[in-house]
Amino acid sequence: MKLLILGGTADGRFLADALYQKNIDIIYSIAGLVRVPKLPCKIISGGFTQFGGLDNFIRTESITAIVDVTHPYAQTMSTKAASTSKLFNIPYWRFHRREWQQQEGDCWQFVDNWQEVLALLSTKKSVLLTAGQLEQDFLTGLAKNKQQRQFLRTAVAPKFDLPESITWIKAIGPFSYQDELSLMRNNHIDVLLSKNSGGDSTVAKLHAARELEIPVLLLKRPALPSADQLFFTRDECIDFITRASLMWPSN
Repeated sequence: MKLLILGGTADGRFLADALYQKNIDIIYSIAGLVRVPKLPCKIISGGFTQFGGLDNFIRTESITAIVDVTHPYAQTMSTKAASTSKLFNIPYWRFHRREWQQQEGDCWQFVDNWQEVLALLSTKKSVLLTAGQLEQDFLTGLAKNKQQRQFLRTAVAPKFDLPESITWIKAIGPFSYQDELSLMRNNHIDVLLSKNSGGDSTVAKLHAARELEIPVLLLKRPALPSADQLFFTRDECIDFITRASLMWPSN
């Protein structure tokens, strides 16, 4: 078995390391926008265009299975990986972290699109944006609200010029509960925007919002293609792939 792991998440790094330790031949791929992880396996950074596209990479590297451990909102990459697996008749497996679940005291509202977000933010005075990179149209919409302050937190620099009303905060998780409380209190945040990413790395912001009774707007997850096998925990993913590798035909 030669496994391509599409990573870029803490779960992806963990699984790549754990499966490599089980003597599985692994290539780990990341976009490379934030940092290149230290892993014992071969790492591809910067996408597949440099290799002539994912299809060509699968062919030249003789990949026999794909494990998608990208972010739950990486719809384009997941869709491409699923279609490529069908093209080459190889398994497409996906680790899909579970969504965060609303708890007592949470004031959550789920939103479908960015226009809906703009409408819901319009009456707020101080907004914390933690939904990754923002598109130009959305930034233009934010700039129209002259009475509002916005704080954008991302791991890498924004793709577009920011309006004067937006303060950029460069930060990489995991984030602590106390730090999130301080950030929201010090900036008088009255609404939080987030994706429903799941996992532990950035969940503290939701706990802080609950404590401060701050409403949260959560972008709904995109629809992803079906996978040959779907995993919700690291252990079941590792166990399944380990067993599959033992039954894989030798070259």
